[in-house]
Amino acid sequence: MPFLRGQVRWLLIGWMFAISAVAFLDRVNISIAGSSIEKDFGIDHVQFGWVLSAFVLAYALFQAPGGRLADRFGPRRILALGAVWWAVFTALTAFVRPGSPGAFLTLVIVRFLLGVGEAVVYPASNRLVASWIPRHERGLANGFIFAGVGAGAGITPPLITYILINYGWHWSFWVSALIGLAAGLAWYAIARDRPQEHPWVDEVERAYIQSGIVSNTMVQSSSPLAWRTIFTSKNVAAITFSYFCFGYVAYIFFSWFFIYLSRVRGLDLKSSSYYSMLPFIAMAVGSPLGGWVSDRIASFSGRPRTRCTVAFAGMALCSVFIAMGTAVHSASLASIVLAGGAGALYLSQSAFWSVTSDIAGQSSGSVSGVMNMGGQIGGVVTASLTPVIAKYFGWGTSFFVAAGVCGIGSLLWFWVHPERELLSPEVIPVSLEPMASGTLKERT
Repeated sequence: MPFLRGQVRWLLIGWMFAISAVAFLDRVNISIAGSSIEKDFGIDHVQFGWVLSAFVLAYALFQAPGGRLADRFGPRRILALGAVWWAVFTALTAFVRPGSPGAFLTLVIVRFLLGVGEAVVYPASNRLVASWIPRHERGLANGFIFAGVGAGAGITPPLITYILINYGWHWSFWVSALIGLAAGLAWYAIARDRPQEHPWVDEVERAYIQSGIVSNTMVQSSSPLAWRTIFTSKNVAAITFSYFCFGYVAYIFFSWFFIYLSRVRGLDLKSSSYYSMLPFIAMAVGSPLGGWVSDRIASFSGRPRTRCTVAFAGMALCSVFIAMGTAVHSASLASIVLAGGAGALYLSQSAFWSVTSDIAGQSSGSVSGVMNMGGQIGGVVTASLTPVIAKYFGWGTSFFVAAGVCGIGSLLWFWVHPERELLSPEVIPVSLEPMASGTLKERT
């Protein structure tokens, strides 16, 4: 296709933005329909938190296996399979009949299985980035992909509210399922695992991509990294614990923000749907902005570790915004301040994923899956712990706890070193340095 000459990689990133948006539509819709579901099933906030946690628990547990599948079978097939899977279980959510024997348990199981399918999305996307995107463009690429999180979560409140008011909460899940199925099938049609396999990629773009993804390590193992290598890495540990903190904070917006505005701040359903869009719009802006800034800083300094500065600053700023937002009396102003916190948080998003691509190469799916598992465990904790803290100490305390967790996550970036690549024990790193005589010196 002539109009795509030299830009096929960005077409795939653009469609990953769409898949990311649809994935979060299928995830966040239940939070918007939460009050209706609680009423129909006769459950309270704490029990509804278990429903939310079932999804996030499965999503967390299957991150690393999903990433390993993407490393072995390629992101094209795994993402398409995941999209079909989550479309099926999104639809099944609406088929659970309130009042039937074991209805609540069935709802929990269906949401758990939905989480299994969605777990492949971001590890597979990171594997795509590792194969398709030069290192100096990875911040922006990941920023666009995760802008889909904000876009999907942002359009969900008004869309789901409209369907809920006019057709009932069941239809909101059926519509979401159809959109997800269409996105997955389109992905399978246009995507390929590597630039060499795509008929639309010309020689110039293929050479450009290849020149930008060659590792500093001249010798690499063709097999995926051993799990022991991944789990014993201090780099991976620091990123994973920081992403736990990131996930804890992010899931307050995904799971409880709409309910917080309507039940605690006293906004009506329509006003809540509009104000609850603000954090997700901020995320959609903050994610590519943070990615662009991290690319520019890393390129200017020539040091990959400078990406960490953006992540540290974003999370630290988020901590301040959340603490301030809970002290504001006006519901509308509080929404704006807290939305600023969400945007600041997502300034750091692309750094997490770009760094895992840099240190893991052909095992980016597995390593980012481990990292994202940490983030989703943070989501499991906040989905269940937030209403408990709110019940006994108030919603303000719930947000103050989130601010503290975010501050800890920012400090963990001091222990992240993107320049240190992960290697299997049998691989000897080899780099070439120019000698004074103009020849090459080998360093092992």
